[in-house]
Amino acid sequence: MSPVTAGVLQLLALIAALALAYRPLGDHMARVYSSEKHGRPEKWIYRAIGADPDAEMRWPAYLRGVLAFSAVGVLFLYGLQRLQGSLPGSLGFVSIDPDQAFNTAASFVANTNWQSYAGEQAMGHVVQTGGLAVQNFVSAAVGMAVAVALVRGFARSRTGELGNFWSDLVRGTVRILLPVSVLGAVVLVACGVVQNFSGIHEVGQFMGGTQQWNGGAVASQEAIKELGTNGGGYFNANSAHPFENPTPFSNLFEIFLILLIPFALTRTFGRMVGNLRQGYAILATMGVIWIAFTGLMMWTEFAHHGPALQAAGGAMEGKETRFGIGGSSIFAVATTLTSTGAVNSFHSSYTGLGGGITLLGMQLGEIAPGGVGSGLYGMLIMALIAVFIAGLMVGRTPEYLGKKIGTRQIKLAACYILVTPALVLCFTAAAMALPTPGNSMSNAGAHGFSEILYAYTSGAGNNGSAFAGLDADTQWFNSTIGIAMLLGRFLPMVFVLALAGSLAEQNPVPETAGTLRTDRPLYAGLLVATILIVTGLTYFPALALGPLAEGLAS
Repeated sequence: MSPVTAGVLQLLALIAALALAYRPLGDHMARVYSSEKHGRPEKWIYRAIGADPDAEMRWPAYLRGVLAFSAVGVLFLYGLQRLQGSLPGSLGFVSIDPDQAFNTAASFVANTNWQSYAGEQAMGHVVQTGGLAVQNFVSAAVGMAVAVALVRGFARSRTGELGNFWSDLVRGTVRILLPVSVLGAVVLVACGVVQNFSGIHEVGQFMGGTQQWNGGAVASQEAIKELGTNGGGYFNANSAHPFENPTPFSNLFEIFLILLIPFALTRTFGRMVGNLRQGYAILATMGVIWIAFTGLMMWTEFAHHGPALQAAGGAMEGKETRFGIGGSSIFAVATTLTSTGAVNSFHSSYTGLGGGITLLGMQLGEIAPGGVGSGLYGMLIMALIAVFIAGLMVGRTPEYLGKKIGTRQIKLAACYILVTPALVLCFTAAAMALPTPGNSMSNAGAHGFSEILYAYTSGAGNNGSAFAGLDADTQWFNSTIGIAMLLGRFLPMVFVLALAGSLAEQNPVPETAGTLRTDRPLYAGLLVATILIVTGLTYFPALALGPLAEGLAS
């Protein structure tokens, strides 16, 4: 079987698996967030934190819950890292330096999981399992809660209430993320992913010396790392490491976990607003972009010119032979079109255009299908922009799901769209203008610029993957990327929740013959075009200086 055929068959198998899980998981999540009953373990949690799960919240109160919970998470994880040297199970590792501890705490609480350290050489079992893995669960649950709050804004009328943050947080963790992660961890252990609390031990000979490896609760952390679109690896090589991702099947299964909840949330959206066709329209938009990006990535990596590349069957530099170009390309697109950031290959070693595809996937806003929760609310923001543009073209007041999109709504949507590009481009410009940050680049010219652009795109977009050519463990990058991650995560949530509150307060607008049908292929096409045009106008100059210049010169 040729490598191209193998890659296509993997993609088809992945689509089939996602299609089988789409309906049951989407309906289950809709029931979870619509239920009025609380399980006994959930009641214990509410009692422990002093929360009333039945108290409805308006958007400012919901936002305060999000920010307060996340702030406590940053402080706790920062303190845990700073005290690591005094904790049991530290494997002899010292405490983390202040700037790196801040960067890591901000990263995992913001669901970014950017790592400027080698996990197996810096973090002990307590920090990995009691700190990082916990944040993998709750940061994903926060994103899902905000998405559900926006969906309620569309579904409700004449009220500003969006539900209860604490209830949404606990239910998302206990009823969705935890059970699916347990099943996922069992599958990964069966595939050969390690799951233990082993200490450091020497193995074999390596270039005249011995190698040192430590085990860990890798399978359980790997499952929620992918399911929650987190991305932080137990080991520095991330999902290219055989302890995290040993076989082609485990590789495909991890991609399945990455895409599972973001795609299924479109079914949840359709169920909660009472119109499944609206969910299918969003699903179709996400699916078209994802398949197009995957196909384009496979083409650029398989068809790159040059005798050495042709002899290898494609651009194999930086890729694991056990995954090949097909498995690596599918993974790279999945991880950058979502906010996952896990990698099974070095994106810096991709062809110039292939690296540009990973960059562009993040710059779209990671909405195809996007991160857990963040992908859905990002796509719904773009849906409002598309409706607004359509309204301008035909001279009608734009409406979406029975809600008028007026001045307030479009301003909030515009602010949401502008936050991430402003962070990315300003920090990239500062890093390129100052003399010290440039010393971290391992390459000059267009590729070096791409390293810097990729780092801030990944940080501000809460992706967390790296171009693998940048030394980011410096005070400048730890501090600025940490700030970009926090602002890129929580500033957009402010605008999303404010938008949800304004929508929930409206009276429903009856549908007429002139109402734009947002559940038809025509609208899905308009939405795809809007996403590409907005992204292109925002990032094209920067992309032209980096991956496009490199790709055209190669």
